[in-house]
Amino acid sequence: MRVLIALGGNAMTSADGRARPGDQIAAVTAAMEPVADLVAAGDDVVLTHGNGPQVGNLLVKNELAAGVVPPVPLDWCGAQTQGTIGFIVVNALERALTARGVRRRVAAVVTRTLVDAADPGFARPTKPIGRYLPREEAAPLIDHGETWEDRGPRGWRRVVASPEPLEVLDAPAAAALLAAGFVVVANGGGGIPVVRDPDGSIRGVEAVIDKDLGAALLGRALGAEVLVIATDVDGAVLGFGTPDQRAVGTVDVATLRGYAAEGHFASGSMGPKVEAACRFVEQGGRRAVITTLTRIADAVRADTGGAGTTVLPADITREVAGHA
Repeated sequence: MRVLIALGGNAMTSADGRARPGDQIAAVTAAMEPVADLVAAGDDVVLTHGNGPQVGNLLVKNELAAGVVPPVPLDWCGAQTQGTIGFIVVNALERALTARGVRRRVAAVVTRTLVDAADPGFARPTKPIGRYLPREEAAPLIDHGETWEDRGPRGWRRVVASPEPLEVLDAPAAAALLAAGFVVVANGGGGIPVVRDPDGSIRGVEAVIDKDLGAALLGRALGAEVLVIATDVDGAVLGFGTPDQRAVGTVDVATLRGYAAEGHFASGSMGPKVEAACRFVEQGGRRAVITTLTRIADAVRADTGGAGTTVLPADITREVAGHA
């Protein structure tokens, strides 16, 4: 079975959110244990990952050095973090596979994702990234062409576009590696955002792509049957934070979209994960699961639920209900 596992930021940092090199290596090493179990069991695994803390670190370096050297553009930040995280993941997964006596090669692909240059997000950037800064510290970055907004008493914060991902341009490279027997790491952080100019050339743009929407797009491009979105909570819930809070278990796409329309899932956290799960199944995926890292194996093995929030096509959920 081909499985795409989207690792959340909690798989890349320590429990308290620190992202020092040692913290990241330790966290990724732990995260690769259940992944290695799947590979050892014979599953065809593709990995993607978040990169928020790592990009945040690069942005701080930009801020501190803005008066000395030009800031690194955001697409470069995406490329750099894909390379760094990919390197860590490859090393950790190879060690875990060797410990299990499994001879499988692992490769990381620096991956670009196409977006529309006319996407409305570019006209009015709204996605906040990085730290709050006093106006005088934000000024050199504004002078370098970045967009910052006054957020009141907390200070100024950078905002960027978060355009809709349209195509994973380097999916064919990932597919070739899969066909050659590699476990593949690709499209980290949703992919490096690029646009196609009228002459057909590709260039990077200052934007961020939602990693979960990027994962759904990559999964379908590579023919994955299952998408597992590994996060720090065991699935979606209705009425979060209220006395009536309840977990969403096995659900069909239409029902889950109905819950989303009712406002149950926050746009900055669970909302994109729910949207990505729905898109993956609607576009032909067998199922999508939102769950914790430790339950990845359960998510892959349980055809009709059993780990976190399992999203299935409507015909399958009716079949499950009929046999309940």
